[in-house]
Amino acid sequence: MNVFIQGIPKAELHLHIEGTLEPETLFRLAERNGIRIKFNSVEALRQAYHFDNLQSFLDIYYEGAGVLQKEEDFYDLTWEYLLKAKAQNIRHVEIFFDPQTHTERGIAFETVINGIYHALSDGARTLNISFCLIMCFLRHLPESEAMATLSQALDFKDKITGVGLDSSEYGHPPSKFIRVFEKARKEGFMTVAHAGEEGPAEYIWEAIQELKVHRIDHGVRALEDKSLISELKRRRIPLTVCPLSNVKLRVFKDIRTHSFKTLFDQGLCVTVNSDDPAYFGGYVVENYIALQNAFQLTRDDIAQLAVNSFNAAFISQDKKDIFIEQIKNFMAE
Repeated sequence: MNVFIQGIPKAELHLHIEGTLEPETLFRLAERNGIRIKFNSVEALRQAYHFDNLQSFLDIYYEGAGVLQKEEDFYDLTWEYLLKAKAQNIRHVEIFFDPQTHTERGIAFETVINGIYHALSDGARTLNISFCLIMCFLRHLPESEAMATLSQALDFKDKITGVGLDSSEYGHPPSKFIRVFEKARKEGFMTVAHAGEEGPAEYIWEAIQELKVHRIDHGVRALEDKSLISELKRRRIPLTVCPLSNVKLRVFKDIRTHSFKTLFDQGLCVTVNSDDPAYFGGYVVENYIALQNAFQLTRDDIAQLAVNSFNAAFISQDKKDIFIEQIKNFMAE
């Protein structure tokens, strides 16, 4: 089954590019940029990747991002992820990036986006991986700062498909960002938001009703509200679920207690993603394998998840049909 999971065409829709910063890359970029870090070895850094909750992860995540200084750093970071995606037969990626993480430490917006975008463009050409780029606002910061970031992004509208909302969820409801999301929609951006990871089901309602998002990132606490499940199903609003991340951050005790299977069995458009794989111990294939082992997923289940990943993507119906046909061909082999 592992070979089947590896080989089936799939998309990844919930991936923070800063969260793909492997310890080896972090040390290499730190040395290249003359930055001192508090860990004396790759192994010591890897040992620090034991988290009690979302915030304990974010603390080390933001610290690690400090080694990203130049356009080539963002390019190298993105390219290394794309090589892993190619090896896992990911045909389409929709990548989150957090400009505020970098601009607040003096890195120019264009440095960040140009490095990431050039790598994605090269990946589309040479690795045959199509892409969309989604700019996220940091929800622990004021909406006014998100609005300033959106204004900066308007000069790069041709490179950015959508906007999202990430960082510390609890205590920072989606309703805090109604105005910036309204402006983003008027500017033509697609919209997504992290909701229902550590925050309650009510945050998912807010994301849908007040931010008018097209997808919910995580959404694993939707089961707390039966009417919410009905709404998600009725409107086919996808959930970009990240199982290994949820376990690593103690949202669930282990994979077997994860809400994934119940959400999937209820007919929701559930997708499988890796979130911040360098920190959480697995890329997309490893997430699929963990779910398959825990819930005895069949080949048809895996294929449905792969189909969901393309149906939930911000691409044309023609492109979705092409990818889904590739899945059918793979199943027939």
